[in-house]
Amino acid sequence: MPEITAKLVKELRDKTSAGMMDCKKALIENKGDMDKSIEWLRQKGIASAEKKSGRVAAEGAVGSYIHTGSRVGVLLELNCETDFVARGDLFQGLLRDLSMQVAACPNVEYVSVDQIPEAICSKEKEIEMGRDDLSGKPDQIKAKIVEGRIGKRLKEMALLEQPFIKDSSINVEELVKQVAGKIGENVKVRRFTRYTLGEGIEVQGTDFAEEVASMTSA
Repeated sequence: MPEITAKLVKELRDKTSAGMMDCKKALIENKGDMDKSIEWLRQKGIASAEKKSGRVAAEGAVGSYIHTGSRVGVLLELNCETDFVARGDLFQGLLRDLSMQVAACPNVEYVSVDQIPEAICSKEKEIEMGRDDLSGKPDQIKAKIVEGRIGKRLKEMALLEQPFIKDSSINVEELVKQVAGKIGENVKVRRFTRYTLGEGIEVQGTDFAEEVASMTSA
């Protein structure tokens, strides 16, 4: 059997849009044969998710997750094509996993990179351009470094770009595609909200020494 290299896995992934681990498993099962691996993925329904991505997903469900201690809570809307699928175990399992993922990623604010407002992208660019370690570098090199840093920063803010908390070999986008392939419908993360206990409340500190002094002088 030929060696299952990272290059071979990536090639299969590019052809099928399936997750890295699914591609590797398909190649192992089929002794490195690319055509048989593609067929194997299609039989599993994993390779079909990308083809369904253009279909309207107007059904679905809103899921919730409350972290231990009740200090962090998440509401997340996950869409699919039919109410029947929305009630199924695979869909509901994905909904729970995604809600937990949001709770575990406090820096995530958007579903995908393309949802991040241009104003935030511009602000990030302004911050990166002003960093001391870029001073004196040619503009062309500086622009390339800044572009890379901004790209990384924006991905840190997007849910779909995060490594899946239960399997870091895939990211959230790949997880959604895998489930969509198995379900046979288009599946989309629409929106989410994270609640952190006490967030936004201004806590007024008390100067104990000053309080004692005022009581003494009264």
